[in-house]
Formats: sequence, structure tokens, C-alpha cells
Amino acid sequence: MGIFSGLKNLGLGNMEEIDLYEEAKQEEARKKAPVVSPPKPQEKDLIYDRSFVCPVCDSHFTAKIMKSNKARLLGTDQDLRARYDGIDAIKYDVVMCPICGYAALIRFFTNVTSSQAKLIREKISQTVKLTTYNDEIYGYEQAMERYKMALVNAVVKRSKASEKAYICLKSAWLLRGYGESLRDKEDYDEKLVATLASQENEFLENAYKGFSEARQSEMFPICGMNTVTVDYLVAVLAVRFKDYGVATKLLSAVITAPGANMRIKDRARDMKDQVMRELKTK
Repeated sequence: MGIFSGLKNLGLGNMEEIDLYEEAKQEEARKKAPVVSPPKPQEKDLIYDRSFVCPVCDSHFTAKIMKSNKARLLGTDQDLRARYDGIDAIKYDVVMCPICGYAALIRFFTNVTSSQAKLIREKISQTVKLTTYNDEIYGYEQAMERYKMALVNAVVKRSKASEKAYICLKSAWLLRGYGESLRDKEDYDEKLVATLASQENEFLENAYKGFSEARQSEMFPICGMNTVTVDYLVAVLAVRFKDYGVATKLLSAVITAPGANMRIKDRARDMKDQVMRELKTK
């Protein structure tokens, strides 16, 4: 007889055979069960088609934009490039009109004067031949074409140094992401990755020149960044190109800046230590 025998007389006969410790056994089984990782997010599920009106030719069109509230941030590189799970966000930051060829980073897209629009129509729209793509996502080649269009538009419309520098910086990030994606493939093309790294370096050098000029001649915020962030970014680029005098000066300014984010201050301290070690080895 079980310990619950007799419950039938109380109208609970269906409970006479229950296991006193069934709940504990179920909990133990749950602990032993293999952990199933959630499915990796698909890039096509992290973007959407957003409608735009071209400020140069008044055409209506759509461009693919990342769903910022859906993508999970994994971290940032030393030069502030953000890395997300399942998507390279940099691919989706340029908006381009498929009719006239006007292109810009999304934060600058609508900032076009009538004289700038006239220059774009004369120097770009009349001769441009855009490639047609019909994929669900932007591939790296397509994204790089869009960035080149954004940069040439910035030159034609005589944009500020900061806008051109920001396009160069993000172009470098795009090339870095492209190279990283190739390293994961079985048919790894070492020469192509080396070429991408060389191109990345060239864009970073131009970003360094542009941001160095902008911080001397433009009002803050610059490209949405405050003084501390721009100083940190320029310092990182200065270290890359071995301009250690500029780097140490700016890193010291970041470290001592009142009210600056502690995370960026910690990064600045680590980088300054790195610079000092490199200088000692010379």
C-alpha cells in the first residue's frame, strides 16, 4: 500500500499513486537536459525596407535599413566599430537614390542645399550607371559600391571634412567586416583579404586626416560625437599611423576630461599604456 492509500475514500482516488518527489525529479531532469542554443539571427530578419524621398530629384524609393532594436550588440572595436550578432550594420548605413545616384550616410541624407543638388545633378546624375541588385540583403560588394557613391557625392557637394572622414571611417569598417567574413570560409582567399586590409588602411588614413581637420575647424558635436569621443577616435587613428605625439596628447585630454564616460576613459588609459610601451621599445 502506498502512503496515499485511502484517499479514494476522500474522493481523491486519482491521487493515490502520485510520486511524493515527482517535482524534484522533474527539476533534476531539466538540469541534465542538454542546453539548446537559440537559433542564430538571420540578416534578412534584422533589416526592413524604409521609404525615402530623394532631396536631389524628388524620387520616391526604398532602401534597406537595420532594425536597431532587434540586433544584439556584441561589442566594439578599438576604433569604435560596433559588432552585432548576425549582421554587419555598416552595410546598411548608406542611403542611395536609384534614379539620380545621390547617396549619403543616413544621418546626412536630407542635408542638401539647392546649390549642392545642382552640382550632383550636373556631375553625377547625368552620367552615372548604377548596378541593379535584387538580393534580400546587401552583399559586401554592393555595400562598398554604395559607400563609394556616398563619398563621391560628398566631394561633389563640397561637404565638410567631418562628413567625408566619417564615410572613410565607415568604409574602412566595412572592408574589415568583409575580410572577417572571408576568413570563415573554407575557400579562404588570402590575397583578397590582404587587398581588403590594404584598402581599409587607406580609408583609415583619410579618416584620420579628415577628423584631425574637422576637430580644428568645425563646431561640436561632429557626426553626432562629442569632443571626448572625437579626441579618442583621432587618438586611436594616430596610434595606428604611429603619430604618437598627437596620440598621447589627445589620450591625456580624454583621461582628464570632466564628466567623460568611464568606459572611454578606461580605453584611453589602456591605449596610452600601449603607446608608452611601444615608445620604450624604440
